[in-house]
Amino acid sequence: MKITLKDGSAKEYANAMPVIDIAADISEGLARMACAAEVDGKVVDLRTIVDKDCELNILTFNDEAGKAAYRHTTSHVLAEAVKHLYPEAKLAIGPSIDTGFYYDFDCPPFDRAALDALEAEMKKIIKQGAELTRFTLPREDAIKFMQEREEPYKVELIQDLPEDAEISFYRQGDFVDLCAGPHLMSTKNIKAIKLISSSGAYWRGSEKNKMLTRIYGTAYTKNADLDAYLAHLEDIKKRDHNKLGREMELFTTVDVIGQGLPLLMPKGAKMVQTMQRWIEDLEDNEWGYVRTKTPLMAKSDLYKISGHWDHYTDGMFVLGDESKDKEVFALRPMTCPFQYYVYKASQKSYKDLPLRYGETSTLFRNEDSGEMHGLTRVRQFTISEGHLVVRPDQMVEEFKKCIALAQHCLRTLGVEEDVTYRLSRWDPENPEKYIGEPEVWNETEQHIRNVLNELQIPYIEGVGEAAFYGPKIDIQAKNVYGKEDTMITIQWDALLAEQFDMYYIDQNGDKVRPYIIHRTSMGCYERTLAWLIEKYAGQFPTWLCPEQVRVLPISEKYNAYAETVLKELKANGILATVDDRAEKIGYKIRETRLARIPYMLVVGQKEEEEGVVSVRSRFLGDEGQKPLSEFISAVCKEIRTKEIRKVEVSEESK
Repeated sequence: MKITLKDGSAKEYANAMPVIDIAADISEGLARMACAAEVDGKVVDLRTIVDKDCELNILTFNDEAGKAAYRHTTSHVLAEAVKHLYPEAKLAIGPSIDTGFYYDFDCPPFDRAALDALEAEMKKIIKQGAELTRFTLPREDAIKFMQEREEPYKVELIQDLPEDAEISFYRQGDFVDLCAGPHLMSTKNIKAIKLISSSGAYWRGSEKNKMLTRIYGTAYTKNADLDAYLAHLEDIKKRDHNKLGREMELFTTVDVIGQGLPLLMPKGAKMVQTMQRWIEDLEDNEWGYVRTKTPLMAKSDLYKISGHWDHYTDGMFVLGDESKDKEVFALRPMTCPFQYYVYKASQKSYKDLPLRYGETSTLFRNEDSGEMHGLTRVRQFTISEGHLVVRPDQMVEEFKKCIALAQHCLRTLGVEEDVTYRLSRWDPENPEKYIGEPEVWNETEQHIRNVLNELQIPYIEGVGEAAFYGPKIDIQAKNVYGKEDTMITIQWDALLAEQFDMYYIDQNGDKVRPYIIHRTSMGCYERTLAWLIEKYAGQFPTWLCPEQVRVLPISEKYNAYAETVLKELKANGILATVDDRAEKIGYKIRETRLARIPYMLVVGQKEEEEGVVSVRSRFLGDEGQKPLSEFISAVCKEIRTKEIRKVEVSEESK
């Protein structure tokens, strides 16, 4: 048989061989590093027997699939350690993830001391170096096998597998787990591990199921790489918006108000106001939008027309009971049906289109309590929402413009390089979840592909991620912990105009259905604020800062001059304050630095006599004395152009 390797070279063997032996024949070093393999593009176990011509790629920890096999094996070691120290614990699932692995157990929670003990037990298991062996069982035997081991979650998983599925297990020493693989050949290949944390997790992700205990961990081939990752985690903790945003007094939450209902404090509110005014002026003055303002709730009748009542009621806050109330209302989860009636208020001609409606919309969605997190997953939020009503022949160009506007916003915020694009498609296997015919879905999805390809935007496709009435582009970003959220959405809708009897009069005098684009230009303000807190670790671009300049008089004698400087700053639209406390100047400087304010102006006798200010910035440190007018001119330009200056000096040199 002929084996074609990744570099194009080939090897020939007379007999069938396991992948690990082929790797050893290529190089003993490669065999030692091997974690898994690809045979004709399919990821397989190193134990897999190759018995015919194929293309073979040996995967190491440097390959994502190889890394996944390495870390998945480590999750099995964790499960064995738990069973050693907590024999009554029941096993659930333990996959690899981008940052390492986790395993869910039905058992009491683990504290840090318990995690440390488990980690020590894992190291003992690894040192013993048990080989992992794979075996399969018929379905009924597999169920009986796990029933005898008193593992109910594994039994449930087996029962949910297709009737013809191959049911495989991996054994390492006295531990056996249900698993499809692939895995390392032996536990001795695992070099550096760390258990990170423990938390609760619902079985199969449903709050209707039992809460299990999840342990997160990670694994590397070198201690140096593990140490670097742990240092990265410490940086993450400093950037976590849920912690840093509270420390900076940008937002807070209160139990008696409710989960997912954050309070924006004055500084956070100022930042959101700055972004909102920017977006509204940008859309209206430069991108041709007209503004609407619509109600926060509506009767159920509206949502029945749109289809939300049938497809989205679980995600809505419903006010009333249809079985006994004459009228039932719901807080709006989106603005589109309202803006459709703005459109329908007067007859439109083909010459009136495109019509671009923009609204700063406060929306309400009944998210699961387990999903709530800081500002990223909330039940009330505000977005830069818009709906474009267009002729079919205008759809592609307007869709491209929506992408361009979103990219302009991302670029201005300094996060354009941090996003990925997803074409969120319908699920043809579950058509009951959607309105419209398959032909419409296939056609609109292909239009979006064509646009993305033309604009040379890399993207992935997500089946089942579309809204019930149309496919969309979701612009995604990850938080500091690696969890991905949708930041901006642009949706192609060829269906709802029919639902709402929307039309325009064409050049022949006929009624024609328009198309609709649902889009956000920047997305949700709360989520964007969380994103920016983590992106900049609180050191926001000057134009976004709730406090841009702080004036620091050296002593009380210079408070009057400080107030004069403050008055001039405010007159030029700069957000500034004076620290006139009876504190030493060194203390005031440290406080200002900790508050992450871009500029501080130190004023004393010399500054007052010469009409200047001593400038300190987080960009260049001590910038020396400058005329006040010169400083104001430079900062106003920085704010006006929304410049993103890099911090070029260390904290110590400031």
